[in-house]
Amino acid sequence: MTLKITGLDHIQICVPTDQEETAREFYLNILNFEEIEKPKSLKKNGGFWCCAGDAFLHIGVEEFDAITSKRHPAFIVEDITETRKHLEHYQVPIKEDTPIPGIVRFSCFDPFNNRIELLQRIDD
Repeated sequence: MTLKITGLDHIQICVPTDQEETAREFYLNILNFEEIEKPKSLKKNGGFWCCAGDAFLHIGVEEFDAITSKRHPAFIVEDITETRKHLEHYQVPIKEDTPIPGIVRFSCFDPFNNRIELLQRIDD
């Protein structure tokens, strides 16, 4: 039998325990994710789940030191130019990423220094 990955179920990132409301503000109100119900058995752990289109994001809470890392979710957006304008309006930090043929992309950072890649596929 061969292992075959068929898609992405979800991405989980973590934020400091005392910053869940700041995370909610960023992901729900600035990035426009929609909060979805967590299973009852997991609610005691804190955090929240959300989605945008087919992208599911789980925000966990824990004590940690944020460090520069390659870990990140990458989300496809409908209009990369409008996405950038929206983030700039909220003064969200933006980082230019190395170009990839057929993709326009950049990264931004949430209030906890988690990198989030945003991309739009383009025709050559």
